Amino acid sequence: MPTLSCLCGDIRLTLAKRPDFIHACNCTLCSKTGARWGYFQPSEVTVAGETKGYCRADKVQPNAEVRFCPRCGATTHFVLTAAAAAKFGNVVMGVNMLLAEPDALAGIELRYPDGRAWRGEGPFGYVRQPRILGAEGGVEP
Repeated sequence: MPTLSCLCGDIRLTLAKRPDFIHACNCTLCSKTGARWGYFQPSEVTVAGETKGYCRADKVQPNAEVRFCPRCGATTHFVLTAAAAAKFGNVVMGVNMLLAEPDALAGIELRYPDGRAWRGEGPFGYVRQPRILGAEGGVEP
């Protein structure tokens, strides 16, 4: 997998592998940050450049801290908060796969979880059938 970067190029993320799938979640956090998440072990992602973070203010104990470029504002990745890592272990990191070149995503399944209806436990429901990304397709729609 090539290195991904934000719009201005100040932040670069190098992935050890391609994601198994990408989530196009409809929850307010994902839709308002403009992210399509690929999931990785933190050891599989190298972040170069200094990012800023945001945790949801509407959650008593948010599980994710969304990171973004302070120069161009692009959402780059998320990490678990300290509370979530203490509870679950530091086992996941999300990378905004919209930063990848479309050709690099060919053959990866794009899933559409119903994050707006999810209550924080158990599996996601899905709002539509997944699709396999083609070389021309990127991660939209």
